[in-house]
Order: sequence, then structure tokens, then C-alpha cells
Amino acid sequence: MEISDIKIRKTMHEGRLRAVVSITIDNAIAIHDIKLVQGDERLFVAMPSRREDNGVFRDIIHPISSEVRDELEEKIVRAYENYIQ
Repeated sequence: MEISDIKIRKTMHEGRLRAVVSITIDNAIAIHDIKLVQGDERLFVAMPSRREDNGVFRDIIHPISSEVRDELEEKIVRAYENYIQ
């Protein structure tokens, strides 16, 4: 799997939400509405989700392994930091 493109769609300066991001994987699949959130210790990625009738949020798409999650997060955070500089 190769992340072929990362687009910072929107940035915020108030609250914990820092950016809304879209990525393209292998020049074939686009994932929109990934959120970059400022946590207590660090920035982290929140995958696109939807609220169910019972109020619980469920990810629409998410990495299966922690290695892939770490890779996505690292690349998205790096793209965001380059974007805001």
C-alpha cells in the first residue's frame, strides 16, 4: 500500500480539531474526512465515522493493523506540519 497523495482540506486554530484531510491510496482509492486532532500529548488521526441511531460513532474505514495506522498517522501529521509552515 502506498499513500500517493495527501490533501489538507481545511485547517482550524480553535478547539482540538486541527485539520480535515483526504488521502489517496495507490492512485486508486480516495478517503475523505480524516480528522487530525490535538490530543493531550500529541496530534492523532481520527478516521471517518458516522453516528448510529443509538449515538455511538462507528468508523466507516479504518486500518486493520497498528503498523498501518502508525504509518498513516505519521505521514498525515508530517503533511500537516509542512502545510502550516
